[in-house]
Amino acid sequence: MKIHEYQAKEIFSLYGIPVTREILCYTPQEVKEATQQLGLPIAVKAQVLTGGRGLAGGIKIAKTTDQAHDYAAQILGMNISGLTVEKLLAAEGVKIAKEYYVGLTIDRNSKSVVLMASREGGVEIEEVHKNNPDAIHKFVIDPDLGMADFVARKIAFDLFDDFPTVRQGADIFRKMYKIFIETDASLVEINPLVITEDRNLLALDGKMNFDDNALFRQPDIYSLMEPTEDEKKEIFAKEKGLTYIRLDGEIGCMVNGAGLAMTTMDIINYYGGNPANFLDIGGSSNPQKVIDAMNLILSDKNVKVIMINIFGGITRCDDVAKGLLSALQTIQIDLPIVVRLSGTNAKEGLEILKQAELVVVENMSDAALKAIELAKA
Repeated sequence: MKIHEYQAKEIFSLYGIPVTREILCYTPQEVKEATQQLGLPIAVKAQVLTGGRGLAGGIKIAKTTDQAHDYAAQILGMNISGLTVEKLLAAEGVKIAKEYYVGLTIDRNSKSVVLMASREGGVEIEEVHKNNPDAIHKFVIDPDLGMADFVARKIAFDLFDDFPTVRQGADIFRKMYKIFIETDASLVEINPLVITEDRNLLALDGKMNFDDNALFRQPDIYSLMEPTEDEKKEIFAKEKGLTYIRLDGEIGCMVNGAGLAMTTMDIINYYGGNPANFLDIGGSSNPQKVIDAMNLILSDKNVKVIMINIFGGITRCDDVAKGLLSALQTIQIDLPIVVRLSGTNAKEGLEILKQAELVVVENMSDAALKAIELAKA
């Protein structure tokens, strides 16, 4: 789960990390009025759950009230990475002496939290890693010690050049780690962390992601969720007992079992196709699940063909076939459907499917090849 910059910085502030003064706005007039409280210059920043706002033109520095109004009018309604800007953050202007990057995330190799820091702040960390990997310092945090004082100071001494800044930085690192652990975060990032001209450290921007599996014990964090359209589909799928993740291909997949679903996507890729989703209908024999799964697949306008791959074990092939016929009767489906059934009651399922105009094949390779052929037709 992701949250907006303004929400992340509210959490930072609660834990004592210094942030800029700022006001959340929804109209150009509100941004203009914010200049009276915050002064000038002012940063007008798009609030969308994606990166790259600056490169997309979603962050502007206004030097007059009229300019702030005009920038707000330009940014509101802007499309950034497929997301529409509906709100803005008006933040006080800051005189910056130096920018840094600091972020906490999970390192799968060490099975620990890792703090990444760089003197190249204000740039996407992926770009820094690509162009100058030596500029990124990584510090694995021992889970037994946590962000102990001496650990925080060591990191700060590696990053900053003078003791007053080291002391401020160590304090911020300890608080970031505390936030990370107490909120079940998967990412806590300050980019840039700036030294102002009066030698104070300030979180100029903030980013936080959270472990979805821990949201049940984080009600305050969960209340901040603003799901995207794809996330809404994933939530709907979960409520229906399905597992769904949208991808960028054109072959919609309906499969029973996570392992078989992964294999199905692999074999489609192997033969040169592109799966449109991961969709596991699970192991229960429930025809309604097939209808719900079909609705999810059809909600993706990029899908050109549907491939159904069922291996009957707990899931009975005849129940899937009945569900598929029900879906065909209740939903307008104009796409070709390739079906492979194997296992428990496969013979009965294939007999049921004779009532519909479907492409029925005997193995996964044939199913993938046929689906790819139909997708290109």
